[in-house]
Amino acid sequence: MDDLALALPDGLLAPTYGTDSLAAVLPGAAGALGVDLTTVTGLRSAVCAAALGLPAARRVVVVLCDGLGLLNVAERAGHAPFLRARLPETRALRSTFPSTTAAAISTFGTGTAPGRTGMLGYTQRNPATGGLANMVSWTEQSDPTLVSRPGGQARASTLPVPAETLQQEPTVFEALVGAGVRVTSVGPSRFAGSGMTRAALRGAQHLAAESLEARVDGVVRALREPGLAYLYWGDVDKTGHHHGWQSWQWGDELEAFDRELARLVRSVPAGTLVLVTADHGQVEVDQADRFDVARTPALADGVALVGGEPRAVHVYAERPEQAEAVADRWRDVLGERAVVASRAEAVASGWFGPVADHVLPWVGDVVVAPRGRLTIVDSHTQTPESLDLRGVHGSFTPEEMTIPLVVASA
Repeated sequence: MDDLALALPDGLLAPTYGTDSLAAVLPGAAGALGVDLTTVTGLRSAVCAAALGLPAARRVVVVLCDGLGLLNVAERAGHAPFLRARLPETRALRSTFPSTTAAAISTFGTGTAPGRTGMLGYTQRNPATGGLANMVSWTEQSDPTLVSRPGGQARASTLPVPAETLQQEPTVFEALVGAGVRVTSVGPSRFAGSGMTRAALRGAQHLAAESLEARVDGVVRALREPGLAYLYWGDVDKTGHHHGWQSWQWGDELEAFDRELARLVRSVPAGTLVLVTADHGQVEVDQADRFDVARTPALADGVALVGGEPRAVHVYAERPEQAEAVADRWRDVLGERAVVASRAEAVASGWFGPVADHVLPWVGDVVVAPRGRLTIVDSHTQTPESLDLRGVHGSFTPEEMTIPLVVASA
């Protein structure tokens, strides 16, 4: 074990990026379809299919529900009769670190890890420009400090890094298409050709469908012919962000998703293999229990930029030689309420999986994972709306890290 590696405190879950993780789902689907592939991190499709208990199939649909943590859905299972009936056979998989959409879906799409894809969080510093890059919208905030200035407005523009330049790993969809498999991604028209899609999910034929009902219908049409269909649904996560996963609104959204999921299984051709998973779970925050870097001098000292998200923070020092002092100050302020690691420690601990040379400069000089319900924000760069979120994710708690894999056959 590397001398720099950190052991997580009891009760926290580290990512694995093996056959017990989100990284194995699409390679496993490829194995079920009889396609032999091996990802750069060594996941073999046949091994993943066997480990996940996937039978051979000519048609596969993979549904990814954003924010559907296994522990969240188990506690609210009264709203989800389809999922509840399958809980005893549902596999518990690990998400990525950070346990957030950009990192997780790029790992899902490539069968690798954030350290290979370069997708390290909601935001991260572009080492070439110093700007704050948003990995979901694929934009860059060129002067982040303007957010906090009276009358100021940050300038956001398209991230000046092609998706294929940062995320260099081949996707599983590309491998399937290269093997002659028909691959269809069913989702909003705005997703077609977006930076996030090109980075994480390139290779599939895009079928535009906005509502969940329309997406289910689109999958059913796509699978009239053998192949793989992919369906993403984001409203469970969105509702959790605004209302919390314990809210009645989240329960209603889960119920709507569960109802359409049951209809999907009833409607696809006989013999179709249906896989349902998620990118991460959620915790509800105590908004009185947080640190604002912009208003905490000991945290702001020596810091040029704060990226990531409130539950997984990338801290970028003003100068490289200041990084160790910044880490020490953050440890002093946060104590046992967060795990604080230098870049070298986070990499040695395997939090991001193996890290490619071109990805390393994007990683924070200091990486911070809050425990409990604590959040760390920066009102210099975050909008008032983002500061008010009730449901968040990104850290190592079981609620954030544990995701389901439901396997059903039509």
